[in-house]
Amino acid sequence: MFSRLLTPKWVLLHLLVAALFVATFFLGYWQLSKAEAGGGAVNWSYAMQWPLYGFMGLWFYVRMVRLELHRDPDEEQPGNAVVLYQRPRIDTTGDPELAAYNAYLAELNERALGQRSSSNGR
Repeated sequence: MFSRLLTPKWVLLHLLVAALFVATFFLGYWQLSKAEAGGGAVNWSYAMQWPLYGFMGLWFYVRMVRLELHRDPDEEQPGNAVVLYQRPRIDTTGDPELAAYNAYLAELNERALGQRSSSNGR
């Protein structure tokens, strides 16, 4: 179950989130030192906001990890999605060239569906 979180993509994401979380506290400390050295209200507000940004990002990341752990692993596999299909209507009125083209497209569609259903039966 946790092996999904140990793929190279997730490990890099873990490291990036950890680095950014720590960076927000360094930025908050930097703003705090600027505020104590005579900075204005903006520096004081940033000194409070940077750690909040860090916790907010961590909250979103924990939520993303929980969603990944509860996700069905076969969800992204092809062929598992429900496909709503409606047969195309062939326009036979009007232009005979257009009707021939529509019939050709319908034939291609039937072939594609035939190949798809035969490959799903394996």
